[in-house]
Amino acid sequence: MDSKSPSTDPKHPNPNSPAKSSSQNKDFLTHLEVYLSKRDGVDKLLKISRYASKIIVASSLLPHEPLISRLRSFESSVGISRKAFRLGKFVQDVNALRASDFTHLNLVLSLIAYGGEGLYYFIEQLVWLGKAGLIDKKHLHALQKWSAWCEFVGYFGSVSLKVIELRQFGEEERCLLASIDISGLRGIKCGEEQERLRKLREKKLMKRLSVVQDLADTLMALADIRDGRGRLSAPLFVSSAGLLSALISTHKNWVSC
Repeated sequence: MDSKSPSTDPKHPNPNSPAKSSSQNKDFLTHLEVYLSKRDGVDKLLKISRYASKIIVASSLLPHEPLISRLRSFESSVGISRKAFRLGKFVQDVNALRASDFTHLNLVLSLIAYGGEGLYYFIEQLVWLGKAGLIDKKHLHALQKWSAWCEFVGYFGSVSLKVIELRQFGEEERCLLASIDISGLRGIKCGEEQERLRKLREKKLMKRLSVVQDLADTLMALADIRDGRGRLSAPLFVSSAGLLSALISTHKNWVSC
């Protein structure tokens, strides 16, 4: 799961920030260095590697059992490695909750989104310690179940908040289009409004991608809750959802850095 912090996380990129506006002008290797210096950047590359491996294993593309065993071992190791990148990440959700818009509806949804995700990241630290051998492994199943439930609840709030934001973007877009049309009829140049419209549409696209990513991650959390049972928990389907989520998140992280 990815943090939803509006101020620190690429899930809520700021289109007016200098880093984003100049990202396309950066040298590729310089941009890559900046990307890999962030733990989210490395984490998402690991996520792509993990779910690509899971897809290969689930689809039986490799006929040789030794290669499949190696991929399973690789996927498991990467999964444990990714948990180490979540140490202290729950603090982002605490700060995101402090910075939230405290209208009645947004307060409830923010508590669900950031509270659920914050608990998820906190419990994931304990899961990592369990897999590393510091905590008795007999507690792992219960911790993983609690982790999945917190993640699932957090995504419910996150998707709801983003749908509200998309509606606000739609209203703002209609107002800008009306203003541009009126200016055109009067023969007035509207370069500033057109630039605002372009940036707004970029934000809208990124927000839609973020919703798709959250829905894909929600499916994976649901599969964990159900212990892999049910049609929506088929290994190939869940792995494909994980890869889709990883690719979207990687794109957002790349654009934002």
